[in-house]
Amino acid sequence: MSIHENLLGGPPPTHLPDDPEPRELLANGTAPADVAAKYPTSSLAWAQLADEAFEGGRVIESYAYARTGYHRGLDALRRAGWKGHGPVPFEHEPNRGFLRALHALARAAQSIGEQEEYERCSTFLRDSSPTAAEILG
Repeated sequence: MSIHENLLGGPPPTHLPDDPEPRELLANGTAPADVAAKYPTSSLAWAQLADEAFEGGRVIESYAYARTGYHRGLDALRRAGWKGHGPVPFEHEPNRGFLRALHALARAAQSIGEQEEYERCSTFLRDSSPTAAEILG
């Protein structure tokens, strides 16, 4: 047993409230920039912008989009009762935007040689959702 193990089982999983409109717009082909402009609190829209920028070789843009989605997600997690640690299950679809933004931030940080940020974000992702770390990684 680890000295840091929580014998009470740790905090309960955090489930963000569902906000289907941005997800539906993205699924129907609306440009992520348009979705982010209409729903600036949507981590999913920012994560998709980060992915597209990264795939297009625009790593600094990807980093900026990912950081925006990450911070919007942290705000939402805190409003949902998250206390800075604990599970954020990938299986709960509304959590995926935050987890995708966190993964995108780690990926972009690694690409620009920001190793400490890469390690912090990668650990945060694994600690929040091992499933997300496996699927997104």
